Amino acid sequence: MSGLTSTSSECIPKSSDLQCDPIIRKYGEKKRGLTSYTLTLEEQKKNDYPIKGSPGCKGYIYTECDQQRTDSSPLFGLDCEMCLTAKGNEVTRVSLVDAQGQCLLNELVKPESTVVNYRTRFSGITKKMLLPVKTRLPDIQTRLKKMLPHDAVLVGHSLNADLQALEMIHPSVIDTSLLFARNEGRRFKLKFLAKAVLGKEIQCEQKLGHDPAEDARAALELAQFFIEQGPAKVAELNLEMLLTTEKLAEVSQNKAAFQPQECRVQKQLNEPPHLSKPCFLDCLQVTGQKPLLLGRQDLDFSGLRQSNLSTSNKQILQRALEDVPLSTFSIIQFSLGPEYIASHHLAGLCEKVRSKLTDMLTIYAGPFEESFCLKSVKKEFGRCGPIQSLTVVTETYQPYVCIQYEVLEAAQLAVESLNGAEVAGSCIKVQRPVTAAVLDCDVLIKELELDVENEGVIYVAGLKKSLTEMDLQEEFSQLKDLETLFLPKDLQSGKHRNCCFLKFQKSQSAVDALEVIKGWTVKGSKLRSRHALASGHLWRWIWEMNHSNGKQGGNILYEKMEQLSDSEQDLRKKVKKLDQHIKKLYRSLQNNTLCVVLFPGVNSTHGSQSGLGLMGIKDDGGRSGC
Repeated sequence: MSGLTSTSSECIPKSSDLQCDPIIRKYGEKKRGLTSYTLTLEEQKKNDYPIKGSPGCKGYIYTECDQQRTDSSPLFGLDCEMCLTAKGNEVTRVSLVDAQGQCLLNELVKPESTVVNYRTRFSGITKKMLLPVKTRLPDIQTRLKKMLPHDAVLVGHSLNADLQALEMIHPSVIDTSLLFARNEGRRFKLKFLAKAVLGKEIQCEQKLGHDPAEDARAALELAQFFIEQGPAKVAELNLEMLLTTEKLAEVSQNKAAFQPQECRVQKQLNEPPHLSKPCFLDCLQVTGQKPLLLGRQDLDFSGLRQSNLSTSNKQILQRALEDVPLSTFSIIQFSLGPEYIASHHLAGLCEKVRSKLTDMLTIYAGPFEESFCLKSVKKEFGRCGPIQSLTVVTETYQPYVCIQYEVLEAAQLAVESLNGAEVAGSCIKVQRPVTAAVLDCDVLIKELELDVENEGVIYVAGLKKSLTEMDLQEEFSQLKDLETLFLPKDLQSGKHRNCCFLKFQKSQSAVDALEVIKGWTVKGSKLRSRHALASGHLWRWIWEMNHSNGKQGGNILYEKMEQLSDSEQDLRKKVKKLDQHIKKLYRSLQNNTLCVVLFPGVNSTHGSQSGLGLMGIKDDGGRSGC
């Protein structure tokens, strides 16, 4: 059966990625002789190899192979199988192969103590096999000592365990579990390496236990491959990616095995069984990443193995502040409590958020003459950004127009640039609806402008629909320090919404760009711009909130201030406290930490609410972007 190695461009890492490969970091890219890959004395001590003169190795037999090693020294593959006895692990089978793969020794060994567990599944040893055996450990030690030349280099996979069981000391070894280096001290299994590197299947399930001669030969060939091909070629195999792919395939097959009814139907239809796609936690598991999980005891954490459950958000925060810096990947789950999940109180709170957002997106303009041109009004206000709805208010002495925008910047731009302007033959006033929700609108707008997420970001409107993203990239390329262009698109048609966000490397460059864009015309269309109020990635969430069932227009000029119930006040306090917890945790994180904050959506009898996801890399010089 062929190995896992592939020449596709997807599997071969780029040269820049090779520098991060643990094999390249350990050995460099150039080919070396075999002496460069033998373990140093310090490495042997660190990995529990028997060392001459060590207190724990009294009575061990020294091979006396003290001759100076060269790159021409002979290699020998060694592997043992052990059974559990009253003494511990004792050798019951030994195999030695030479550099040509010829088996020089493959013999059963009778242990000194009574066997407690034959471990037949792995060792392949049974009681019946050992009954006639006369060979003892000292016999094997003597034979190995005679067979090995004085400059022999032993090769094995986790060879320390074999030498400890043999009670022998050998000064020069190559350990393939360490040779094919991985991050964080993890090791590839011999079975995987044999398949991925050599294209050989070993330790097959059909066989009863491992064949030590087969394992010894595989380890020897792996070492020979590494020496002959060099570290760069080995790194190009992208073994980590191959292992992840293999394990994810196993996870998918295991999941499919738990769907017997579906499989039976597919079998009747002569279709291949459906393999479930692995989830994110599966990916973490197969790559050896054990996530730190902190959450409430009353929440469901099925699918996560490592759990540290607490009783309150405060306890979760305290543990997070202590444990998150020590973990490479952490999942922290705060909760408002089960009494609020999918409750009418939470639905009511979301409705208030949606209502306030709607009021902030809505402006009133007028008065106009009775016979004013609505098309002209729509065109002029459309230059500030995408309009969701436009209606004429006729209850007033003279006509007014109610315009609801899709982005906050458009509404604010309309208030700032068109209030007092002449539109459709009338000098008009532009304002937001007078409601309790927007009394502090100016303060909120200022806070949004100063938010770290919006630093160096500007909003540009008045783009013609015919302009492509490439056209805009070319048009704005002359702006200094431009980093990113984000072009919101209609979620249904896929067309852009006549506005975009520009992010600059420096905040001063964004300020300068605003001055440059004033009066700027692109293909006959005059541009309007201002500082951003909401990050570009929030545009979809704002759109969904504004289009979900609920308040859809600000036709109510005055709103009665409702008295909050005790439960609503309690919920507000909990939400505010939760916000403080998240800020405190975020500020405690080290720079360059990738942070993802998820606010799940809700589906309940009280209505559906859109979720929200925020992602960023902590790098704020002590400030918080939460």
